[in-house]
Amino acid sequence: MTIPAVIAHGGAGPGPARQDNLQVAINKAAEILTAGGTALDAAVQACVILENDPVFNAGTGSVMRTDGSVLTDASIQTGDGKIGFVIAMEETPNPILVAADLLDEEINGLTSQGARIWADEKGHTKKKVVGVSPKGQIGDSEREMTGDTVGVIARDRTGMIVVATSTGGCSFRPPGRVGDVPLPGSGFWAEQGLAVAATGIGEAITRALLSNKVYEKIKDKTYSLEESMNWGINTLISPEHSVGLIALGPSGRGLGVSNTDMPWATWEQESSE
Repeated sequence: MTIPAVIAHGGAGPGPARQDNLQVAINKAAEILTAGGTALDAAVQACVILENDPVFNAGTGSVMRTDGSVLTDASIQTGDGKIGFVIAMEETPNPILVAADLLDEEINGLTSQGARIWADEKGHTKKKVVGVSPKGQIGDSEREMTGDTVGVIARDRTGMIVVATSTGGCSFRPPGRVGDVPLPGSGFWAEQGLAVAATGIGEAITRALLSNKVYEKIKDKTYSLEESMNWGINTLISPEHSVGLIALGPSGRGLGVSNTDMPWATWEQESSE
């Protein structure tokens, strides 16, 4: 039996204190995995908690685009090859739930109005997302800007590994902009008991195909987990771009590495639990 584990991050770059908030999601995933639940359920439920917390730039805490719109993205991938992702969804504070519903569909991804129509048909209720302005206002209260993404990787007792990511995009970006989060290989990759998720400047992550290239570096065992993640950030990303990574393999605890502030937390079930 594989030992269950989970790791999560709360976005790269400066922002409000997020470590304690992140731990709430870790605790939920740990509860699910300890009870014998699946990595899929643990990753999704932990991601929902992060989406529902306005301190993070995902779901409820998503930033506004240049036209004042609030558009959310999310992605999920399982170690056995299933992928679901949604892009630029309006009135969707929990896009990870929509992405998860795509895992067993013939199609992998949906975007914009089409994604929202499909979500309606699946029973995902619309809810207005107020959004955070570029000046850092949410509703009527001021707040510092958040990190740029949330991500969770979970491993269950069967050895299945699942990665889930969600974001509200970037402020000062047009409504049609697509970052790394919903793009396979860029913001996330999971395969054969190993998963990687990225956070930070989406354009830099996408150009580097960062998650997949770090995954391959870890997989070929030339470098350790930490060395591979540092290689990805220091070799594939320009130093002026804030970027972070989390990774989890078939055994052991997960690891987070970044060139900036990135709250992350990990848990692995003790043998006595």
